[in-house]
Amino acid sequence: MELLLKYFPNLSEKQIKQFEALYPLYIDWNAKINVISRKDIEELYLRHVLHSLGIAKVITFNANAKVMDVGTGGGFPGIPLAILFPETQFYLIDVIAKKIKVVNEIATAIGLQNLKAEQKRAELVTEKFDFIVSRAVTNMPDFVKWIKGKIAKEQNHELANGILYLKGGDLTEELSIYKKTTQYNLADFFTEDFFETKKVVHLPLKYKS
Repeated sequence: MELLLKYFPNLSEKQIKQFEALYPLYIDWNAKINVISRKDIEELYLRHVLHSLGIAKVITFNANAKVMDVGTGGGFPGIPLAILFPETQFYLIDVIAKKIKVVNEIATAIGLQNLKAEQKRAELVTEKFDFIVSRAVTNMPDFVKWIKGKIAKEQNHELANGILYLKGGDLTEELSIYKKTTQYNLADFFTEDFFETKKVVHLPLKYKS
């Protein structure tokens, strides 16, 4: 928690309690259903929670904004973002049912009212969203195909509607076909070595009816 408060000092008491509750909940659920690698669970706040909140260093989601987390796994980046932005609506999907079970159980346990999670393929989602977030579930061209036609028309943020993607390493080749991507280095926001090569990639996408 000291790590989170270092970078997000204005958390409310409720948010602090919700973030504090994540560690024992994930320890418990991970013993039953493996959603986080064993070596990573001890570094939950660094490698999962703070990493997810890297998106919040790039954008502040408005109240009533709609955000979809594709391939959420154990709930990242969706759960930490839903705690941080309680008035934003989050929709988390994954194709693996047991992972969605963990997400729903943890969201219920900490009292998240602004999050819905379902086992679903992105291609089958019919709603539209201001932003679609994810943590490196596939390469960007495939990801863009998955979420085609799911971006809302109305713009309500300084950043244009589209994808906010957490990824590491050299993305030059992968992103070469896109003219308007912006890469935000998480090392500019967080000093820990873990973030040295980690980025948030913003890819604006036009609304398609």
